[in-house]
Amino acid sequence: MAFDGLSSLGAQGAMSAASALSQPAENYTNDSGLELQWAMKAYHHAETYFNLISSVDPARLRLSKHDDEIYKEFRKDFKDLKIDVINIQDLKTDDSKSKWRPFCNHFEGQVDDFNFGTLLRIDCSKEYSEENSLLVTRIQFYAIEIARNREGYNACIWNKTSLKEKKTNTKEGQS
Repeated sequence: MAFDGLSSLGAQGAMSAASALSQPAENYTNDSGLELQWAMKAYHHAETYFNLISSVDPARLRLSKHDDEIYKEFRKDFKDLKIDVINIQDLKTDDSKSKWRPFCNHFEGQVDDFNFGTLLRIDCSKEYSEENSLLVTRIQFYAIEIARNREGYNACIWNKTSLKEKKTNTKEGQS
């Protein structure tokens, strides 16, 4: 099937493609429009997720149809990983990346966009901000956020929002 796609290029097109693919990576620049689209998608995902845990008890949330397996594998592979406040070294060093790689690859073909860049809150008691966000893969986001939800760490966000709403409703009822 892929071969048919290349053959449709013709000899000249295939030669051009081969030439382009053999160039050093330094010859290419990032497309700022594409980067902006990615950043907007990542921000929208983060905003949607935060709104969700602010309005629904996180313990009841399911982020994917694979939550049970993701959580089981995550806690099997990373049983001692502290998830309330992430230590960036647990995700970004060469050693930690080599530990995460088999976990992430386990979900290739099962979880859509498993390796898509996604924003994760470093401290789960706080909102997303430049200082409190870290870029991770989607499967790392799922693993950590599913664990935070199931282990009660994200309840503080929902409780803060619920408390604010109760105070607002009480004040409006007194007016």
